[in-house]
Amino acid sequence: MTYHLRPYQKDAVHRVIRHFRQSDDPALLVLPTGAGKSLVISELARIARGRVLVLAHVKELVEQNHAKYQGYGLKASIFSAGLGLKEDSEQVIFGSVQSVVRNLKRFCHAPEQKTFTLLIIDECHRVSMEKDSSYQKVITHFQQLNPNLKVLGLTATPYRLGMGWLYQYRQTSGNKGVIRTEEPRFFRECLFELPLSYMVDNGYLTTPEVIDAPLVFYDFSQLVRDSFGRFGDQALNQLLQGKARATQQIIKHVQQAATGRKGVMVFAATVDHAREIMGYLPPEQSALIIGETPVKERDQLIAAFKRQQFKFLVNVSVLTTGFDAPHVDLIAILRPTESVSLYQQIAGRGLRLAPGKEDCLIIDYAGNRFSLYSPEVGTPKPDSRAVPVTVPCPACGHDNNFWGIVDDDGDLIEHYGRRCQGFELSADGHREQCNFRYRFKECDQCGAENDIAARKCHSCQRALVDPDNKLREALNLKNCLVIRCSGMEMDSDTTSHGRQRVKITYHDEDGAQVHEYFGLDSPAQQGAFYHRFGKHALINRGEPFRAVSVDNVICSRKKFRKPDFVIAQKEKRYWKIIDKLFDYQGRYRKAEAL
Repeated sequence: MTYHLRPYQKDAVHRVIRHFRQSDDPALLVLPTGAGKSLVISELARIARGRVLVLAHVKELVEQNHAKYQGYGLKASIFSAGLGLKEDSEQVIFGSVQSVVRNLKRFCHAPEQKTFTLLIIDECHRVSMEKDSSYQKVITHFQQLNPNLKVLGLTATPYRLGMGWLYQYRQTSGNKGVIRTEEPRFFRECLFELPLSYMVDNGYLTTPEVIDAPLVFYDFSQLVRDSFGRFGDQALNQLLQGKARATQQIIKHVQQAATGRKGVMVFAATVDHAREIMGYLPPEQSALIIGETPVKERDQLIAAFKRQQFKFLVNVSVLTTGFDAPHVDLIAILRPTESVSLYQQIAGRGLRLAPGKEDCLIIDYAGNRFSLYSPEVGTPKPDSRAVPVTVPCPACGHDNNFWGIVDDDGDLIEHYGRRCQGFELSADGHREQCNFRYRFKECDQCGAENDIAARKCHSCQRALVDPDNKLREALNLKNCLVIRCSGMEMDSDTTSHGRQRVKITYHDEDGAQVHEYFGLDSPAQQGAFYHRFGKHALINRGEPFRAVSVDNVICSRKKFRKPDFVIAQKEKRYWKIIDKLFDYQGRYRKAEAL
């Protein structure tokens, strides 16, 4: 069989070749479900000059990648205990990481064999930074054999809970790109990233029909995530124990939606939840796969499902990757998902093309509020209401993807980005990150804008004033008032001379309030408004805004956010505001943290 690469697959292969001709830095490709990673792997293995090892974490992927390579009419070895083979004689080897790490002595240079020059890792989001992990042991072994070893990862989810982005940099166009993280990563650069929307728009995937859940759905918004951004099974089970009626109604709705459908995958929150779901489904048409399902039984169930011997397949966190059943045309999501990538992976189980398949119905009963085409943000959700938002940088033009909150009109009312993530390559190849900051701590000495968590000014190197010290000192002074700001109002007001001005009122939880006023008649007054209020309070500093009139500011009140604390000093007849603290991080409780 002769395979013909699609245009984007050729592009991915060419970028890999270009990168590894210039660098030995590990890199990765991001290809969504159904993009044909196996073909890209096969082409790279085919053209490699030295020996190649292709690793995967499950035997299904080892077998699938090997079959694609064999389809070129070429021979390759399989090294996987799960497949009953431990061969290492051919130039290209497809293996499971578990089998390879236990047999590293088998992978040493023999006089008659070429050197291993390329290590490819499928589903590379499973590679951790821990030196004693299986993947790192394998990588270290082969790098010792060949210090110039090229390591390439492929994944549809370039984000890992508890770690964030898998890579540091991605060049987008020309000499510009995006910095994903300043923390060290094994994979230094993303060479190619293909959006899911491209696959659907070009007919490479089935059209998804995403519909809103009916009135009955789960509310996971009050659950607390752990330090890795995950929901604990105990907390999930406690919430779901009182939702039996809701679960029953949800499964009834799933069965109604499944009328005329060929294959239904149900993603449950916990094992107990999955077993409860099974109790509401027809036994002869349903099966359950969990982490504890024996391998042989799991293989049999998957094979039977692919043969369409039953309709409903319920699982708990085990069939999000490495699973291919093209006939699936309904995805029911009954679990909270911790990232955009995971949500897209789940939905992707139903997007492969199949004969007679017109679309795939995707129903989210867990209120995840992700769009199927949303970009990955790379950090855990800071708020249950948060959705991915695009925030342009006014300095370099880079489109940043942050978590944000929008109102019913779709207007941005808050976002959680701190600094523009764009970079530009200098003449010597150094990546220089854009200096524009959306949220910042201003240096009292030189006026430089620093990260909100910084303790020392990056410009003058002087210590930044600790906001806790500001609050402590103000609370200890009799002539100072500290407002724990729970609300802010912006209104039009007039002076005793009849001039219009902006009146801003700050409220605390106990009913106390203070005011400040800004005239906007002159450029100097407009500048004072910006420096004393606007540059910190604007929700999106990337969006141009000029306070040219009072009416202009009042009509744009949605563009401004309240401070966390307001410090005022007693004058003769009023309280004079002397400081406002935004983006507070410290020991004192904020108004909303009741």
